[in-house]
Amino acid sequence: MITKRRIAFIRWGSFSHINDCVQEILERHFVDAQIDVIDINELIPKSNPLSSRHALRSYGHDVARRRKTLSEARERTPFVFQTVRRRLLERLNRHPYDFTFQTQSMFDGSKPGTPHFVYTDCTYLANLHFPDFSHRDLPIEAWMQCERSIYEHATKVFAMSHNIADSLISDYDCPADKVALVYCGANAQTSKDERFGTERYAKKRILFVGIDWRRKGGPALVEAYKKVLKAHPDASLTVVGCSPRINLPNCNVVGMIPLPEVKKYFENATLFCLPTLLEPFGVVFLESMAQGLPIVATRLGAIPDFVIVGQKGHLVDPNNTEQNADRISALLSEPAQMERYGDFGHSLYWRRYTWEQTGVRICDHIEAALGYQGDATASRPHEVAGCKA
Repeated sequence: MITKRRIAFIRWGSFSHINDCVQEILERHFVDAQIDVIDINELIPKSNPLSSRHALRSYGHDVARRRKTLSEARERTPFVFQTVRRRLLERLNRHPYDFTFQTQSMFDGSKPGTPHFVYTDCTYLANLHFPDFSHRDLPIEAWMQCERSIYEHATKVFAMSHNIADSLISDYDCPADKVALVYCGANAQTSKDERFGTERYAKKRILFVGIDWRRKGGPALVEAYKKVLKAHPDASLTVVGCSPRINLPNCNVVGMIPLPEVKKYFENATLFCLPTLLEPFGVVFLESMAQGLPIVATRLGAIPDFVIVGQKGHLVDPNNTEQNADRISALLSEPAQMERYGDFGHSLYWRRYTWEQTGVRICDHIEAALGYQGDATASRPHEVAGCKA
């Protein structure tokens, strides 16, 4: 009798819709396996007075100053980490698993003696490279040791971007062969063969998409836009996702809208600009690439993976109004260059940032670690010329 493979997929909520996509990857690739899905939300001690006591003991000052909510403080205590770990092991010990797989770096989903894989978009220490983050924003040292244990217990850690792969190796002492850069996918509504008309890039329509106006660099963009209007009085700025008060010509603040409606704003735009100050990954950049938009963004985090200078757009220093305005103005003056950047980004998206391509990378590494060949027949994708591998 052949025993059916069994896989545990451990997730925490939606994770910006990424968890559903990863689950589908595992189901499609390991078609002969039973996949048990465990949501950490079911295991967190939400109303336990002891968890609140630990949170206030560790982060009382931050909670009092409203730098953290009590809920956020609870989630970053060793008490909750170990409670979730204990409850999770009780679930995992009910069955033998071929391997376990978790997304995010907020809990330890490993089971002793079972291969374990982690897929993450961030590490806490990588945040120290952002200007909007300081050492005081880190969790307490005891929790940082909990985070370190996640990577120590993993068979392989999959990173969504170069900066996180580098952080795992340099900040957490992970062996290089334990870390794999697999990128991430996006569910952009566009086709691989889609082409964007030249006339689009002459319309000078700047687009900002983000919920957190300040963290995403909105105030810096407004200051840059004031300067852009002097050179291009016919330029426009559209803000989607938040509702700041802006009293400038040709500025349209759309605010929060349903996700499917965002596509039309990408389609009508000429240029995407998000001078963010703190960005764990930035799926919105992938959506702009899929829609053929050149990009002006800050030189932070994963963004240099998306914005290849001279081929896709321009990178600027955080809070640098002059650089931002100069790069935007220069692009608005060169519609042909914007079209070339847009075409390159569209191609890069389809070569590197689809869930199909990301799934192949992840599952190839899993199969190699387990020593068996899975059911998928797709081969590892080749990078488009000029892109980082």
